[in-house]
Formats: sequence, structure tokens, C-alpha cells
Amino acid sequence: MSFDPSTVAVGDQLPSLEVHITRERIVRYSGASTDLNPIHFSDRHARAIGLPGVVAHGMWTMGTALRVVTDWCEDPSRVQSYFVRFTRPIQVPDDDEGLLVRFGGSVAQVAEGTALVNLEAICGDDKVLGAVKVEVRL
Repeated sequence: MSFDPSTVAVGDQLPSLEVHITRERIVRYSGASTDLNPIHFSDRHARAIGLPGVVAHGMWTMGTALRVVTDWCEDPSRVQSYFVRFTRPIQVPDDDEGLLVRFGGSVAQVAEGTALVNLEAICGDDKVLGAVKVEVRL
């Protein structure tokens, strides 16, 4: 189904996205992003600064959440602005299963050729991003 800006309305639900995050994926992201902070791969380092264990990169969470919008509007250049408040880090277990993170969103406002989209990211019962706002050019 292709994106039709003329049909975007308040309340429209964007297609959701479910992603499994594992420590292997985090290590790969560390290398690709050059964010080699050991809290993303070492329980010892994470605990030394008060975290319960290894956590996913906030930028991974933020970027993956934005995929909900770019997949929906089919053109990343339509994203005019993006605001995220991080509420809780994603603690990634030391196993092969990892965690399932669910991303979703809805259109909150449409005005003057722009849609305001609210996003959410949920891991288990925890909301890991708060007050996520994306401005999309229609």
C-alpha cells in the first residue's frame, strides 16, 4: 500500500514494528555507530555506574522507533523534526533470546501540510520512550 498524504487523518494508526534486541545486535550496533561505551556490552561496567546490567543504545531505540514513521510515509525526507524523551533504558539479558521491543504510533494532529505523529516503544510492560513527537511533511 502506498502512502497517500491526502488521506492522513487524526487517529490513524501507523503499522507497528516488533524487533528482537540481543547482546549480539548491541555489539554490532556499537561498532557501526562507534559508540563503544562498555555499558553496552559489559555487565561489570554497567553495574559500576549503577545500571542493573548491559543496556541498549538510546540512539538504537530512537532510530528504530523512527522506522515506524519512515516505513509509513515511505520517504525519510518527509521527517521535518523528531523529539524523544528517554524514560527507561532497555536492559538486555545475557542469553540468545534477547528481548522483544514493540514500536507503534498514531497521528495526533494534521495541519498546514504537516502531520504530528506520536510514537511509543514498549519492552515487556515498560514504556522506554516518552513524549515522542515526529513532524511529517504531507
